Amino acid sequence: MPDLTTRPTHIVLAVVLQVRAGRLRALLWQRALEPFAGAWALPGGLLEDDESLEDSIRRHLATKVDVREVAHLEQLETRSPPGRHLTTAYLGLVPVGVDPDVPEDTAWQAVDELPRMAFDHREITLAGRERLRAKLSYTNAGFALAPAEFTVAELRDVYEAALGHRVTTTNLQRVLLRRGVLQPTGRRRDPGRTGGRPPALYRFRSQRLEVTDPFAVLRPPA
Repeated sequence: MPDLTTRPTHIVLAVVLQVRAGRLRALLWQRALEPFAGAWALPGGLLEDDESLEDSIRRHLATKVDVREVAHLEQLETRSPPGRHLTTAYLGLVPVGVDPDVPEDTAWQAVDELPRMAFDHREITLAGRERLRAKLSYTNAGFALAPAEFTVAELRDVYEAALGHRVTTTNLQRVLLRRGVLQPTGRRRDPGRTGGRPPALYRFRSQRLEVTDPFAVLRPPA
């Protein structure tokens, strides 16, 4: 009979997403050993007995890939693949402009063009992208991807990269202002050599996740 007293191994992983160079990218590291040597994987590691799941993934991100400035972190899913272990994945969002000093075997890979990945990490990464896209429709989750201050055009670029489709500047501004998500800073961006009217700078009203339109997720896509 199997030993039912043996505790299953619990692994925590993170789908860390950031908009970099105009594309939504996930932080992955390349495995050096079998199984899946040479394949890319999500950062993470073993859950210790004396720590919570969130404390564990924050520890792994800080110590293994030097990612400490995660603006938003939430539990994504728990899987129980064959064998006596559990895998709990988190979704983490990093703002534009934050550039952690990651190890040589770690890179930001475009989510719409993922390399060969180990285990079921590809499916988990794509699940993280879909969670983000859903959250952008009915919450203020954009705060965790955008810089501290931005023009509406700059914010549009962030939303387009995350959502994977075009977003008009006018509609984005109207929707987010109507929901009370954005605040004008009272300052303007220097137009530089292009001239013209300096664009206004905005910031997100809150730096914590809030539901701003609870029924948006139920509407059919336009």
